[in-house]
Amino acid sequence: DWVGYDKWGYNGVISLATDPVDTNRLYAAVGMYTNSWDPNNGAILRSTDKGDNWQITPLPFKLGGNMPGRGMGEALSVDPNKNSVLYFGAPNDNGLWRSTDYGATWAKVTSFPNAGNYAQDPNDANGYLSHKPGVLWVTYDPRSSAKGSATKTIYVGVADKQNSVYRTTDAGATWERVAGQPTGYLPHKGVLDTVNGYLYLATSDTGGPYDGAKGEVWRYATATGTWTQISPIPSSSSDDYFGYSGLTIDRQHPGTIMVATQISWWPDVIFFRSTDSGATWTRVWDWTSYPNRSFRYKMDISANPWLTFGTNPQPPEVTPKLGWMTESLEIDPFDSNRMMYGTGATIYGTEDLTKWDSGSQFTIKPMAKGLEETAVLDLISPPSGAPLVSGLGDIAGFRHTNLDAVPSMMFTAPTFTSTTSLDYAEKSPSIMVRAGNFTDADRPNDSHVAFSTDGGANWFQGSEPGGVNEGGTVAAAADGSRFVWAPKGVAPVYSVGYGNSWQSASGLPTDAVVESDRVNASKFYGLSGGRFYLSTNGGATFTATAATGLPTSGKFKAVPGVEGDVWLAGEGGLWHSTNSGTSFAKVSGVTGSVNVGFGKAAPGGTYMAVYTVATISGVTGLYRSDDAGASWARINDDKHQWGNMGEALTGDPRVYGRVYLGTNGRGILYGDRTGPVVTPTVTPTVTPTVTPTVTPTVTPTVTPTSGTGCTATYTPGNGWPGGFQAEVTVKNTGTAATKGWKVTWTYGGDQKITQLWNGTLSQTGTNVSVTNAGYNGALQPNATASFGFTGTYTGANATPTLTCTPS
Repeated sequence: DWVGYDKWGYNGVISLATDPVDTNRLYAAVGMYTNSWDPNNGAILRSTDKGDNWQITPLPFKLGGNMPGRGMGEALSVDPNKNSVLYFGAPNDNGLWRSTDYGATWAKVTSFPNAGNYAQDPNDANGYLSHKPGVLWVTYDPRSSAKGSATKTIYVGVADKQNSVYRTTDAGATWERVAGQPTGYLPHKGVLDTVNGYLYLATSDTGGPYDGAKGEVWRYATATGTWTQISPIPSSSSDDYFGYSGLTIDRQHPGTIMVATQISWWPDVIFFRSTDSGATWTRVWDWTSYPNRSFRYKMDISANPWLTFGTNPQPPEVTPKLGWMTESLEIDPFDSNRMMYGTGATIYGTEDLTKWDSGSQFTIKPMAKGLEETAVLDLISPPSGAPLVSGLGDIAGFRHTNLDAVPSMMFTAPTFTSTTSLDYAEKSPSIMVRAGNFTDADRPNDSHVAFSTDGGANWFQGSEPGGVNEGGTVAAAADGSRFVWAPKGVAPVYSVGYGNSWQSASGLPTDAVVESDRVNASKFYGLSGGRFYLSTNGGATFTATAATGLPTSGKFKAVPGVEGDVWLAGEGGLWHSTNSGTSFAKVSGVTGSVNVGFGKAAPGGTYMAVYTVATISGVTGLYRSDDAGASWARINDDKHQWGNMGEALTGDPRVYGRVYLGTNGRGILYGDRTGPVVTPTVTPTVTPTVTPTVTPTVTPTVTPTSGTGCTATYTPGNGWPGGFQAEVTVKNTGTAATKGWKVTWTYGGDQKITQLWNGTLSQTGTNVSVTNAGYNGALQPNATASFGFTGTYTGANATPTLTCTPS
């Protein structure tokens, strides 16, 4: 949590080492990427208080906690005989390194002969697949030295398919390739049984973690130098369609070992267990009669039911899966019943593992409570309904009805792998929209956009224009009557209704970021290439405004309750517009910002609290302003920086001081203010712009009648076969303010209203009655309010005659 934005790559941990002598000591090798995505070199972090505080030793090269081959290892280790000595295997031709002062300083072991030559794709132009994992793991034979002296015999694994295991017998002074070793595969894991004198290897044909089609398991007798292949399924068999990893030894019963298929997507990964040092094996599941399987385990995800991912697969697949990318599997060295393993979804584990050996089923449960590694892509906090709705990478997103409890299921119907954008209708917040990504080949009939009319509890998908394969950004009109969508790589579009059809949003560049005005349902905004765009006709056309000096890219939002009020965050500052983006003023003191959002105003204030992740007065952090940016209070501190934060950010419109913060790998954080409330002393001078009059595309042929004090005008919108959309505008024509209003009409056909926003609907047969919502009934003289709806019909769809009655 203490890692700041300037060292965000430290959130990528390539290896972790505990000290077997002094259990207060802990070490981590950190760095996210070795290509241009991360500009910083890696480091070794060390702690003497179990991770409460850390010291940093920078390294002269990059590390890749999120690069190919990251599951192999452990590359960082502590000498069990002399714990001031540590070794670290480095990537990309940097070789083997050693520290003799508890990790404070490091030097390259120049005598080590092989830095590793394997790369998944040496010619990859972006430097990702050309990454060389290098020196993979360091395994000590503590029998070779007395306590207090550096271990003499050490085995080291290298990413070289022909020369993968090396050994020193003189504490690292000299090294040699272990004779007779297997070739053709990479040694993902190397674990030593010091009781029986066996070094075990789990190998695969690639570095993983996403792939691996062949592999082997080997046992090396350290006393005799004999290698024996003990693969549960040898690579020569057509049944071997996976590599091996996740190698572990039961230290209470060293003859018991386990290994996992590193990747076997279908039907699931397999764990193998041996109680005789690999001579024979049993499987965690077996085929019976296809497609049926028998299981030595049962899964209990009652505490985290979302781990089914909302799927209902057919045999032989089950949900939830045991896992995938199972590089890490470990039996507790002090408890033979306790085992944990990592997957692409969570950390699973069991506390009754030895039931496997007696023929009973053991229970696997999630064991990652309190640990979070989700990448947060978007957050919204509507004024009613669930306090938070999240868009997440890899696990879609959730509707959070309780901020302190895990939701039971992510979004479904459709389920996105990642939700890239969320929005709600400000005046009708039960209407929501989301856009996202998934593997198109797996679901060719699904859309990348979905809608909800009950605050995210249930969703249905809309149609999509051709060529869409990623979600991009999406925005809902203030009244929920229409939506603007900018799918990634495809020209932006808009829809009246819920995505039944889409029309081109002309004038707005491809890949623009889109948002809506939170008052005027006809206004939408866009940002692309340093230009700000405005639509005043519901997204049909956009025009670049005259605003200059804006960042090339950024994030922006409109303020609820104030038409035309927009804040924009980006490189170089924070900008504010009060005229729908026609011009922007740069906010004083802010030299760079990542995101901006709004929450409930401070007591006594009229302008919403503004939140931003920004650099203000030279300090980067999470800030709140209660006076429209005139002054800022930092919310976080140096011990709570969360690395790469701010991709998603919003305040809570119902709770002053509450903020929701998205991080890249640290999940969603929410905070509530502490201390006394200070009434803002600066009143923002924000003047709402005048709502433009939008000429409807279809002119009603029936002149609306007016009741006492108000009139109602019916404006037909878009139509489609069997369906239509319309809007009604209510105007106070009296001389006193209304407390509410009611509009009635009678259809001449079989029209049926299916969805209505900004009002309360009652329909009996052809008779329709709409009363005001709680927020739009009070109208001053000449003021207007509007509601919209969609419906179905057959035959004719004539415009009805309306009657308006004030109250």
